[in-house]
Amino acid sequence: MNSTVQLYDATLRDGMQGEGMSLTAREKVRVAHRLDELGIDLIEAGFPASNPKELELFGLLAQERFEHAQIVAFGMTRRRGVAAQDDENLRILAECFAPVCTLVGKTWDLHLEKVVKVGREENLAMIEESVAFLVGCGKRVIYDAEHFFDAWRANEEYALECLRVAARGGAERVVLCDTNGSSLPHQVGTAVGEVVAALGRDVEVGIHCHNDLECGVANTLAAVLNGATQVQGTMNGIGERTGNANLVSIIGNLQFKLGYDVLPGDRIEKLTATAHFVDELLNLAPDPNQPFVGRNAFAHKGGLHVAGVRADASTFEHMEPELVGNERQLIVSELAGRHTVSEKAAAVGLEVDDATAQRVIDRVKELEADGYQFEAADGSFELLLRKELGGHEPLFVLESWRTIVDQNAQGHVECEATIKIWVGGERYVRSAEGNGPVNALDAALRSVVAEFHPHLRDIELTDYKVRLLDQHHGTGATTRVLVQSTDGRRTWGTIGVAQNVIAASWQALVESFEYAEAPREPAPAADADGDPATTGRPA
Repeated sequence: MNSTVQLYDATLRDGMQGEGMSLTAREKVRVAHRLDELGIDLIEAGFPASNPKELELFGLLAQERFEHAQIVAFGMTRRRGVAAQDDENLRILAECFAPVCTLVGKTWDLHLEKVVKVGREENLAMIEESVAFLVGCGKRVIYDAEHFFDAWRANEEYALECLRVAARGGAERVVLCDTNGSSLPHQVGTAVGEVVAALGRDVEVGIHCHNDLECGVANTLAAVLNGATQVQGTMNGIGERTGNANLVSIIGNLQFKLGYDVLPGDRIEKLTATAHFVDELLNLAPDPNQPFVGRNAFAHKGGLHVAGVRADASTFEHMEPELVGNERQLIVSELAGRHTVSEKAAAVGLEVDDATAQRVIDRVKELEADGYQFEAADGSFELLLRKELGGHEPLFVLESWRTIVDQNAQGHVECEATIKIWVGGERYVRSAEGNGPVNALDAALRSVVAEFHPHLRDIELTDYKVRLLDQHHGTGATTRVLVQSTDGRRTWGTIGVAQNVIAASWQALVESFEYAEAPREPAPAADADGDPATTGRPA
């Protein structure tokens, strides 16, 4: 087994082929810098000949400096019947600043017959001459053998010859692409092993997998175990159809399960932050269940699991979450035990005895039977804790609230809310307009509470989710509302449940403000037994 594996990120090109994936040229530059900081070796920036935005991107990247990564320009082999030096796309690659070029070429008989309509010998010439031209221009060249595993199953000798001529043309590496994502790990492992043996030690082999069978990561690891020395993938597995192999999971497995030092120094600790950064820039919510970096990757819900982790984290965790920049989460639910409550309380500077912890668990069970769910509502759970401990002071006493929604004949909708509340023995009546009833309630409430707690003006609602709990009742169903809020430093979730969606929203909204105003102390450090303290930051 080779001792080194090179990391090749294709997020900015192959990843952008996924539905809804789009970044501006300047946003792509930001991603490139984050990948460089992580320690990625090669960053495939795109196809400079494809469109004006890609040309803009390469113009911007040419002015940037990267500490570790090298930028790769992507393109295709020459067109049939055109000399390599006369092919416009190849000339753009040759003239761009990128020191490395990746060329994709055909390998599968089916594509030669149905797509490019060239003979086998002409295709071989297209591969070798294109590689040789760019090498002659001073470029390092990687050859991507498109649909390699389909080609291998159809005609092993011809698929292998496509690799041989690329190497003969000067390619520093040939990459076997499972373009259709049609292969299984045993097929990839066997094929890679045979290719490595046939090509010999002078030709380096890489792997590029898609995830159509949910095997992208497994196929990549199988290739490495059989001699591949470069892995290609995208951050969080974004890409065409069901996506590419997830480079985040590949890195985690190579580093911690197979013993490769794929990232220099302590950069592996940036893995979670980098993965989430890419999602956020793409306006995607990070997948909470993503291995290694997801919020739930090291989350524990069952009481037995929490007790085990408290005694020794390795009982229910395959690694320390801090190694990839993640953190342990102890989730409160009807399955939780007293230890979970104690840990969550300690994280916000509260102390609970066993009797209080049991009361909290009993109350959680009652509420979850009614439709509450605290896994994404740490703010509401903390308020529940404070209420059980007798230390909760509500911001106000509610007399009533009302919303009015009017739509005129032209379709214009107006929303107005009126609230009547008591603060410090004084009665306040406020009205406000908004683009919806919840927004109007929010505005009316802020106009009062911010007079007494000015910093609450800075609270922003960043997400709002509604779910029907008994859908067979249709519009009369019980509704669960989850609100996510931030003050610029912390982010927290609160919950409301009611048959009326506005009532559920009001509850979640009020708890969001009450959580923000609650006093709290920083979470304690690791205890004497070495158990890391749980985070006080809400999910």
